[in-house]
Amino acid sequence: MCTAAVYKTENTYFGRNLDYEFSYGEEIVIVPRNFTLKLRHEAEIKSHYAIIGMAHVIANQPLFYDAINEEGLGMAGLNFVGNACYNEYKEGEKNIATFEFIPYLLAVCKNVNEVKEELSKINLCTTQFSEQLPIALLHWMVSDKEGNNITIEYMKDGLHIHDNKVGVLTNNPPFDYQMFNLNNYFSVSPKDPAIFEEGKLYRYSRGMGGMGLPGDLSSMSRFVKVAFTRNNSKSKSDEISSVSQFFHILSSVEQQKGCCEVKPNEYEYTIYYSCANLDKGIYYYVTYDGHQINAVDMHKVDLDTDTLYTYPMLLEPIINNQN
Repeated sequence: MCTAAVYKTENTYFGRNLDYEFSYGEEIVIVPRNFTLKLRHEAEIKSHYAIIGMAHVIANQPLFYDAINEEGLGMAGLNFVGNACYNEYKEGEKNIATFEFIPYLLAVCKNVNEVKEELSKINLCTTQFSEQLPIALLHWMVSDKEGNNITIEYMKDGLHIHDNKVGVLTNNPPFDYQMFNLNNYFSVSPKDPAIFEEGKLYRYSRGMGGMGLPGDLSSMSRFVKVAFTRNNSKSKSDEISSVSQFFHILSSVEQQKGCCEVKPNEYEYTIYYSCANLDKGIYYYVTYDGHQINAVDMHKVDLDTDTLYTYPMLLEPIINNQN
């Protein structure tokens, strides 16, 4: 289970929580412009926009969880088990496998409008990466630096492209259900409630305007909580303040080890949080134990090469001893 969000100050910030019970050994990957993207059914792409994001690399192929490109387009895939439904391979169509979906769109599109146009041309098909890696059942959030956001869902009744005006995404149920559910929280506010009868009803605590917000770890509750947090969030517009605030938005729905049991003695938890500056091409991340903010800047490497750059996630905590 996961949560994604976008946040705009002076720049636009895009990222997600990855919540799962184990790690595949993901790392931060930069795909330079001349790295050959090999597609399973289509011609390889030898020249494209540079990409940076979190991926599991197998046989020199990055399987991205979330990423952005140098033009300021970001994309994240989140679990959508039970609702995601893709097509079979179709002869004569542009067949893109689900594991290629993120790098393909980021390689050829520079904004959300171009993504929408490309979606009309492709057949997202059920080809597996390997026998050991079955198809990931996902839906996706796509955002650009101009502030445009969409949710992409492939279901039994076809492709759904939703304008995402709240700038968040979690998991099930489908996006239109999640949006309708927000109607149940019209009265929730960052402001304190009014006193109805002086002397009988009183505000015994700050923050009572938020009473009714869900606090559990289910995907529908996380959607409501992060939508409230993101859409009421305030920060200065400089880089440090914006990045810090973005991680605070995501931490409002983080999962702690031990609170979400998926199997006996196996627990889902927030493995990492990411925050990418869509304007500057900087990918920030925080890990479960490594609470410091780490950054990888795609523009500090040669983006005209043909070789991947990979950076292992920093997992260990760094403690600043003051005495």
